[in-house]
Amino acid sequence: MRFRVLPGVILAALALLAPLATPAAARSRIKDIVSFEGVRDNQLVGYGLVVGLNGTGDSLRNAPFTQQSLQSMLERLGVNTRAASNIDTKNVAAVMVTANLPAFSATGSQIDVSVSAMGDAKSLLGGTLLGTPLMGPDGEVYAVSQGTVQTGAISAGGGGSSVTRGVPTAGRISGGGIVERELGFKMSSMGIMRMTLRNPDFTTAERIAQAVNQAYPGAASADNPTIVNLTPPAGVRLVDFVTAVEQIEVTPDSPAKVVIDEVAGIVVMGAEVRISTVAIAQGNLTISVQETPQVSQPNALSQGQTVVTNQTSIKVDEEKGKKLIMLKSGASLATLVKGLNALGVAPRDMISILQSIKAAGALQAEIEVM
Repeated sequence: MRFRVLPGVILAALALLAPLATPAAARSRIKDIVSFEGVRDNQLVGYGLVVGLNGTGDSLRNAPFTQQSLQSMLERLGVNTRAASNIDTKNVAAVMVTANLPAFSATGSQIDVSVSAMGDAKSLLGGTLLGTPLMGPDGEVYAVSQGTVQTGAISAGGGGSSVTRGVPTAGRISGGGIVERELGFKMSSMGIMRMTLRNPDFTTAERIAQAVNQAYPGAASADNPTIVNLTPPAGVRLVDFVTAVEQIEVTPDSPAKVVIDEVAGIVVMGAEVRISTVAIAQGNLTISVQETPQVSQPNALSQGQTVVTNQTSIKVDEEKGKKLIMLKSGASLATLVKGLNALGVAPRDMISILQSIKAAGALQAEIEVM
């Protein structure tokens, strides 16, 4: 039996001085850091039935909506099922169908759809989705989906035991949706195109506007950390103008941030992370407690009984050779990582150290714990 004491961290903040100059960051194309107004996917949703299941569909007694949908579908096909109250099949499952309609999708183009069981179906493997209208938030039908569901799951059973890998109650139909209605978005009629930064930042927005204005004077202006307006020059089509703007390179700016995932033990630090002068010491203390059973046998002529006793041994193991590491004011990410690696710090121990440095006021960055 082992007890592990969390590593102790000794921190002393000595001074707060100006940080070092920021190293040059990589340049990125504008198209990689922004989204253009109107150029986005649109979500569609629909309700349908999957048939042809091998006894793994909904139980109609537990899923009345599946039975009602089945009866309604058969009646539309000319089959009278209202008089039959004993419909009992497990080869049908009610599902929700979802899809993303890309921008500028033309009528007749194909899209992928996702299928998810609603009731108590055990698997959609091998089933076929019947024609299902897919509607947008405005209630209009934009696509129709149909096809064989591919789950990518593996399920096997026998002798009272079963093995399942993946999620057999959710699947996908590649190219299973056909666009029946276009969105009607006309980019050519727009006088101003707005760009939305994926990572809002005042500095990045201003740099984008300045880079565009160098090529097209007066064509761009930053409204806020998120929006940059584009106005095409006279005589230039908006599509041609946006195509040219996409290829302009800028240097994005980002705040100093440390992202910590305590569950997975992951630490991600941005290049702008700086620390003030700080001293760090880290060590591990491991206490091992081991119990060994021993048999106590009495003499042959005595009237004693044989008993089992435990012999306990305790061992204390403290790592040696750990030193106090001094990081100077304005130390960069590379210096911080190098210093922590010199201590032999594991990722989970590094999380505790970073949080302690932040608590001491020596970490000039935001810590985000996931």
